[in-house]
Amino acid sequence: MTDPRTPSDVRALEAFTPYLMNRIMARYNRGVEDALKAVGVTVPQMRALTVLAEGGPFNINDLSVLTVIKPSTLSRTLDGMENTGLIRRETGDTDSRVRMIHLTEAGKIAHQTAWPEMERMRETMLASLTSEERVLLNTLLSRVLRGIRHHDF
Repeated sequence: MTDPRTPSDVRALEAFTPYLMNRIMARYNRGVEDALKAVGVTVPQMRALTVLAEGGPFNINDLSVLTVIKPSTLSRTLDGMENTGLIRRETGDTDSRVRMIHLTEAGKIAHQTAWPEMERMRETMLASLTSEERVLLNTLLSRVLRGIRHHDF
């Protein structure tokens, strides 16, 4: 027996905001994967590079929150990044048990090389919105994030 459902039957899922947001981000990530491959980084690595470029260094717990990557997965991601010279880990100033993750010069270059593709894909993703709608979307999403987050950032 074949399944009588069609893709149009599941469009009601688009009214479920988490589903819609997940589909959008999955499509965005797929769109930048090829460009990132050319630079030699993965989507999770690019998340780490971007967060570190914007405000690093961070410890792994804070970096995990900001990159939205589970600590165990992030640890493996950082191992690969350290092996290729994109980041370095240093003992924290106030607690020798804490390792701070720093962006290296090679990491900065990789980020600067890949970032224009991230921006291009953002423009593709938001092309149907006016500049005012883009501001409103970011405002609303930021409010949602502040309402559900478990951390101070």
